Amino acid sequence: MLLSLAMQPSFEPLRFETPLVSIIREIRAAERLDANAYHRIVRRHARPPHGSFSKSEIIRGFRALAPSYGWDDEEGFLDKVRMKPVRTESGVAPVTVLTQPYPCPGRCIFCPNDVRMPKSYLSREPGAQRAAQFRFDPYAQTLSRLIALYNTGHRVDKVELLILGGTWSFYPEPYQVGFVKRCFDALNDFAADPERLAGLLPRLDPASRLDFDELLEVEAGTETYNQRVADYLFERLGDDRTAATERASWEELERAQRLNETREARGVGLVLETRPDHVTPAEVRRLRRLGATKVQIGIQSLSDPVLAANRRGHDVATTRRALHLLRQAGFKLHAHWMPNLYGSDPAADVEDFGRLFDDPGVRPDELKIYPCSLIESAELMRHWQDGSWRPYTEGELLDVLGACLLRVPPYCRVTRVIRDIPGQDIVDGNKVTNFREVVERHLQARGLATRDIRSREIRRQGVELGELRLERLDYETSVGEEAFFQFVTGEDRLAGFLRLSLPGAPVFLDEIAGEAMIREVHVYGAVVGLGEAGAEGPGRSQHLGLGRRLIAAAAELANERGFPGLAVISSVGTREYYRALGFADGELYQHRSLPQRS
Repeated sequence: MLLSLAMQPSFEPLRFETPLVSIIREIRAAERLDANAYHRIVRRHARPPHGSFSKSEIIRGFRALAPSYGWDDEEGFLDKVRMKPVRTESGVAPVTVLTQPYPCPGRCIFCPNDVRMPKSYLSREPGAQRAAQFRFDPYAQTLSRLIALYNTGHRVDKVELLILGGTWSFYPEPYQVGFVKRCFDALNDFAADPERLAGLLPRLDPASRLDFDELLEVEAGTETYNQRVADYLFERLGDDRTAATERASWEELERAQRLNETREARGVGLVLETRPDHVTPAEVRRLRRLGATKVQIGIQSLSDPVLAANRRGHDVATTRRALHLLRQAGFKLHAHWMPNLYGSDPAADVEDFGRLFDDPGVRPDELKIYPCSLIESAELMRHWQDGSWRPYTEGELLDVLGACLLRVPPYCRVTRVIRDIPGQDIVDGNKVTNFREVVERHLQARGLATRDIRSREIRRQGVELGELRLERLDYETSVGEEAFFQFVTGEDRLAGFLRLSLPGAPVFLDEIAGEAMIREVHVYGAVVGLGEAGAEGPGRSQHLGLGRRLIAAAAELANERGFPGLAVISSVGTREYYRALGFADGELYQHRSLPQRS
């Protein structure tokens, strides 16, 4: 059985008590601990017989020995040694899992065709490797990531679950329900208890699941991705292609969701990924019933000729309709946009990017900018070979991305610039994965700075309530007016925000008809414990009651605009929070009445 860093079942801290205590005491005593100082401490106290303790082992040692030595400063200790603290500095612990390979409705010429992976993914991508390690088992993927985060010093009581891979809306409904249900089972089973976690390890054995690496043994011939994957599933599973992978009833999923409302690891966000041409009113309802709060959606371009040249399969009007339906339902909109597509050029890309925010029918809340990469298995290779397409030079890419990032408004978060594709999979073009840093340094040298949410997050910076001011940014969408409330410092550092939709016309969901909609509440700072306000010292923005203040401001504005009620697209793990604020459960949303204005 393959096990990730999460497991490490053989490490027993008590066997190494003496050196671990010495290391922990020196770390606790250090006022400041940079990487060099940390490594000096670790080298002074070797792990017998001759080796070094990993950070995860030191963290596990602290937790195991703390009761005996009276150490009650776990969070302060973890702040000093936490691996990759940026992972949870946005206020939640992200856990990404991938669905299994499955036929795709798209025919995009830029898309790779790795039959071992869900469509558009490559087997050497880090997240894809983790998924394949567990043969796309949702339970094993989720639980292993929770344990890995916990073992490396991160809190995992507030989890944003991202289910990526292929076109989610094209997978059979039983697979969708079963996949999400198993992810929630893993959240519900997790506990910060080594003995209990050790008992779960056998459940992570993927041996009984489909092994898509077997597809490598199939003679390639002229088969397409869809043909090869469909044939494999039919051969292994027969007509019922979900029976041996995931399957659950809606009732079973709802029970797992209710249980998660009070578990140690709560799902405070569920993200699903789909295409504009698969968003319908019925699909929107299904996404919400699954518990989704955010949808990643491939816009790719706002040019019909470019979409057609790349055989995207839908036009811009379809994109606008999809975003309109999702926004009516309160979802956060996380768009994917691709410069350097076949049929475009640098000037056209900058113009196209401007339409993302100039058009009230688009205006995403979050954005991934993925310049087109040339992958050998993609049809785009033919256009590269005949000279009708080429990847941008580094200078062209720098100019395009710099111009684009400067145009992102303060209400949008750019989550990624450049997809994390391994260099050996890229035939020609950019292979620098940290190109965003290159662009930002280029802009800073010119005295320019970006103002998107990610650029302004307060992260680990301490903050006091008196340092913050509440601002409101209003803008129009296809649904009506959007109010973006934000708590910022004098230096425009962002501590928390809320998105409020004030619909100007009837929506298609009867449950939220006539109500204003809270689409997102997010407070920044390293993840802190549920229900522990004030427990970890001053300066942590998640302890200042900013969420409650933002909701109060939203309710006041909605009341001023004449809305009789306020709805929220709450996640499973935040239902208790909103109940405490006076919201009552509905079928798909939570609701609170507003005072009647005379």
